[in-house]
Amino acid sequence: MNVLVNTSTRLSRTPDGQFWAPSESLSYSYWTRYLDVFNEVRIVARVMKVQEAPRGAKPVSGQYVNVLPLPNYIGARQFARDYLSLRRLVGHYVSNAHAIQLAIPCAIGDLVWRSLQSGRPFGVVVCGDPYEVLARGNLNHPLRPVLRWWSRHSLLAECRRACACAYVTRDVLQKRYPCSKGVFSTSYSSINLPDEVIIADPRNVKQSATFHLISVTTFETLYKGPDTLLEAISACRKRDLDVTLTFVGDGKHRREVEELAGTLGLANRVRFTGHLSSSAAVYAELDAADLFVHPSRVDGLPRAVVEAMARAMPCIATAVGGIPELLSLEDLVPANDPATLARRIEEVLGNPERMRKMSSRNLATAQHYRSDVLRVRRVAFYSILRSQTSEWLSTRQVPSRLAANRS
Repeated sequence: MNVLVNTSTRLSRTPDGQFWAPSESLSYSYWTRYLDVFNEVRIVARVMKVQEAPRGAKPVSGQYVNVLPLPNYIGARQFARDYLSLRRLVGHYVSNAHAIQLAIPCAIGDLVWRSLQSGRPFGVVVCGDPYEVLARGNLNHPLRPVLRWWSRHSLLAECRRACACAYVTRDVLQKRYPCSKGVFSTSYSSINLPDEVIIADPRNVKQSATFHLISVTTFETLYKGPDTLLEAISACRKRDLDVTLTFVGDGKHRREVEELAGTLGLANRVRFTGHLSSSAAVYAELDAADLFVHPSRVDGLPRAVVEAMARAMPCIATAVGGIPELLSLEDLVPANDPATLARRIEEVLGNPERMRKMSSRNLATAQHYRSDVLRVRRVAFYSILRSQTSEWLSTRQVPSRLAANRS
């Protein structure tokens, strides 16, 4: 039996027919996790044609992992322009698929859902909250209130009609977007955290006069709050705290953030690595830093924070989404509040004993996100989806191309 899944990440395709992901986190090995239960995984994604693989890109397609390409639309305007053709193409992909799993919220996932035959089983993996993403201040658009209501309404409907639900949070998203009574529900992150990534011991933090901070982020949007962090660093510098900062990540707003760093007089204090192509390179940056800061305005359950915790890093983050499930209250700050963030950074860096406790606490929490722990939950979710799909297919007069290959 095959399973059709969607991703909002834009993939690339080279002339040889190979598909490429922008980072290791969505490479071929990520998608093979579905093969624990299914015989083939089919990925519906926007695809950009390129002459050669982008720098740092990793292969996606391979044995039993195939990509079903969509046109490379960019933004809401192009999506609206191409909506009917996208709907037809997605409908074709759905009609040739067995099991269906939606990763939501996602425009492509919503297209898949609207292409499903009435009564057809499907599973959902809820990765975030569109109601928070589209809150006032996060998007400047005259249709923002309508989009916010519509996105929340659609996500609620998708969860209530699913035959199995998985959430990246332990409680937060479940309360906002519950599945129907009696439906299988679980939680797991998409993070890949094998035992060798989780270090053995907490950090032995010592008194120091200089400190290095790090934030692993994306600059595709400003939801992750890099501007808030820069303003906080500026406030720390005005209080003569000797801090530097590394941003790991890339995206269309990177130049804007670099310019802000210059405007704040932090050009020689802030380093931008751009996109790092391997997890090992990211871990090396984490290991070289003293404090991880995640000033996100909205979030689900950020993998970057969990990865930092696995390296026994003291972490400060905003109290949004599922982050309070990861960190203690004393390690959380409000979103969009650089003054409070600056004070918290100064408090933590000035207290080595507190940093040692944070390191130990975070390392213990990271154990709950080990790959072997999450795999059990994923397999249970996939198994329910396969079982429900098999039962549905057995009662339907499905096309021969499906019936011949549904086992």
